[in-house]
Amino acid sequence: MAPSTPHGRTTPQPRTTSITPRHRARTAAAAVCAAATVAAAGLVAPAAWAQPGPAAATAATAALAPTPDPFENLTADQIADRGVDATQSATSLRMTGRVVSEDQPLDIDIALDDKNNCTGAMKVGGGKAELRQADRITYLKGDEKFWRTSMTSQGVPPPQIDATIELVKGRWLKITPGQAGSSDLSGVCDLDALLADLGDDKGERQGLTRGPDAEVRGTPVATVVKKKPGGETTTVSVAQEGKPYILKMVKTGGDEPGSVELSDYDKPVKVVVPPADETVDLTKLDPGTPA
Repeated sequence: MAPSTPHGRTTPQPRTTSITPRHRARTAAAAVCAAATVAAAGLVAPAAWAQPGPAAATAATAALAPTPDPFENLTADQIADRGVDATQSATSLRMTGRVVSEDQPLDIDIALDDKNNCTGAMKVGGGKAELRQADRITYLKGDEKFWRTSMTSQGVPPPQIDATIELVKGRWLKITPGQAGSSDLSGVCDLDALLADLGDDKGERQGLTRGPDAEVRGTPVATVVKKKPGGETTTVSVAQEGKPYILKMVKTGGDEPGSVELSDYDKPVKVVVPPADETVDLTKLDPGTPA
């Protein structure tokens, strides 16, 4: 992306880079959106249907199904459909777990609702970041390791990375609708889109088998398993008490293994908006305008 200098003014640059403030803002926004979009993609990936590890398998074998079994007369495919339908009716939920995208582990803990509010955190490459969204304004605050890892993975040149880190150090990056990359980043907090993706490919929910019953955070679950050629296996745990929400999705094998738990269904999501003096507002990063 070529540096821009609106109004033809010359702006002093930090360090030795020739990047203007506006260009740094776009670079920052692009890097943030890329990192957050990777998170969103990874969160949806296990839902495409996973297999528990040895410890989970042992717990599953030992767990007892409730009596009577609410899914006794249903096929594994029908249980999966019940789980998707119930989960898609949720007004809010919390996602926690680890997914892998492009060989990069990503830990996430995000609560979001159907009003595009969300709050949570992510860890990638040893770095950490907090994510918040309220009134469709997104805030993200990362440590230096997070910014450096996420931007390096997107191929951002080191001088631009250094300039961006200096710009956002200790502050929240504020991105409003219509700004560069805002739609991608806000998509991380889009519950409706996430749940739509969950049930998008019904073909993935055909040919399933029922695995051992288990428990997720004390709730009995039925497990349905999807195995693909090449060793990729996905197991989805569906609640056997209350609404048949999906409570856990695990995938082993393949390019994007991971494990995600879903909880706090239909609970309010409370977002604390960062104070204005702790944010970097991208709309004010034109040359000559204080951040």
